[in-house]
Amino acid sequence: DLGYVYILIAFVVVFAGTTAVAVTDGLDGLLGGLAAFAFGAYGVIAFWQGQDFLAVFCFTVVGALLGFLWFNAHPASVFMGDTGALPLGAALATVGLMTGHWLLLPVIGAVFVAEAMSDVLQVAYFKTSGGRRLFRKAPLHHHLELIGWSEPQVVMRLYLVGIASAMVGVALALSV
Repeated sequence: DLGYVYILIAFVVVFAGTTAVAVTDGLDGLLGGLAAFAFGAYGVIAFWQGQDFLAVFCFTVVGALLGFLWFNAHPASVFMGDTGALPLGAALATVGLMTGHWLLLPVIGAVFVAEAMSDVLQVAYFKTSGGRRLFRKAPLHHHLELIGWSEPQVVMRLYLVGIASAMVGVALALSV
């Protein structure tokens, strides 16, 4: 029992999760697909725990994201923006807390962490190195474009990482 410390942990988890997810929204279909994988993973965890309402919520979000992706796939005609990205990040972090597997958020959302950390590292390196850059551009998905990957290649390859990390997160949660 963490007592009052849990309130601080919850605040940090929701703030960090919201920010990391929002940073990822920059290419057609990227955030929608990655969020669907993460919510799907937490849906499986919640179902396994017997938290049926939470599992239904997660799978409902997955369904909504799949409908959204129909119009957000490259070339997108509908965009998510902060209006969608921020609530998705907050909801994902909250679901992580509700399942008790909030420590698995960086595993299940590994791409979100990589995107956010690339941004943080870019700014820190820029300020401490006298204006040099660690990446060609941050966040990571823009760097990958600038090294020659097409937008669909970046999205598909990050999807593969997102699916794998979601599967690892579920395996870890179910093995405890």
